[in-house]
Amino acid sequence: MFKYLPLLWANLGRKRLRTSLTLASIIVAFLLFGLMQTLRIALTGSPELAGVDRLVTLHKISIIQPMPLSYLNRIRGVDGVEVATSSNWFGGVYQDDRNQLAVFGVDVPSFLEVYDDYEMAPEEKDAWLKDRSSAVVGKVLAERFGWKVGDTIPMRSNIWTKKDGTNTWDMKVVGIYDATNGDNQSVYFHYDYLNESRSQIRDAIGMVVMKVADPARSEQIARTVDAMFANSSTETKTSTEKAFVQSFANQMGNIGKLLTMVAAAVFFTMLLVTANTMGQSIRERINEIGVMKTLGFSGAGVTTMILGEAILVTALGGYIGLALAALVGEGIGEAMAQFFPVLGMPPSTWAVGTVLIVILGGLAAALPCAQAARLKIVDALRKT
Repeated sequence: MFKYLPLLWANLGRKRLRTSLTLASIIVAFLLFGLMQTLRIALTGSPELAGVDRLVTLHKISIIQPMPLSYLNRIRGVDGVEVATSSNWFGGVYQDDRNQLAVFGVDVPSFLEVYDDYEMAPEEKDAWLKDRSSAVVGKVLAERFGWKVGDTIPMRSNIWTKKDGTNTWDMKVVGIYDATNGDNQSVYFHYDYLNESRSQIRDAIGMVVMKVADPARSEQIARTVDAMFANSSTETKTSTEKAFVQSFANQMGNIGKLLTMVAAAVFFTMLLVTANTMGQSIRERINEIGVMKTLGFSGAGVTTMILGEAILVTALGGYIGLALAALVGEGIGEAMAQFFPVLGMPPSTWAVGTVLIVILGGLAAALPCAQAARLKIVDALRKT
């Protein structure tokens, strides 16, 4: 097929307007495909990035229902649990109501063990452990607001109030973490700092995150934890961290199925456009195909050239569309970083796009290839 590239390229230049319009439709189709993949990752929170060895325990009824702080120590005693930490949603607002941040009050010593993939300098970890009013912030969030180590930031809560009636906690930034799991836009501070000063629901936590020794036993450990609190006033529901992240996307419906349907409709339309273009191009070149067969080109050679032409035009449009989707996704990610911590076109999109290019190019060329293969030299030359 590669030896025919000059001829294929020349054929694309025959009807430049038609080729340009066909390329434009393919570019738009793959641009939409790339953006939908980006949207899927953003809405699902990229569950594949969650810790495979972590479980999350919540109130059985709802994530907004608190659990007693005493549950933390009881879960730590479950066989198979290496370490467990608590986490409490703060509902952080910085300066303006538009700056809604993910802020959590955590048990710092155990948090550092459970999330050992959060990279910080040793001196920053030590400072965080020693100062009860300190906090660490994600790298992306620090860059966004210009925070640096040593800054004191006033963080307002839209959930909790202090005993004096105010709802602002001053937090000293002692560290900037870089998480390998993609979440670099959260703020973590001492749970004790929150618990001792808030006016309501003392000694309560929102969730428990545990690290298990053997991920293969996760289901068994989850059942054991939930059985401990069965028939109590505060029953629990334990799941893997991946399932916990995925549950948020499920609240908005089956996003994956919806995006698949939209992508299928887009590509079906593109297939019709490309197939029509290829069919018209072949009909215009009937006499040329007859001459080529007269000169010794086999039927297989002619169909190979037609197939190559279809794949070439699909590949040009497809890769341009995917490149544009990657650029647009990167720009949207920077603009919407506050709302979508993980937003960008996943690398796997390029591999899936390549497969689609081959499949769609082949389908678009199927009918023209069949017509060319059945074409007799006499009939072709008669139409000259």
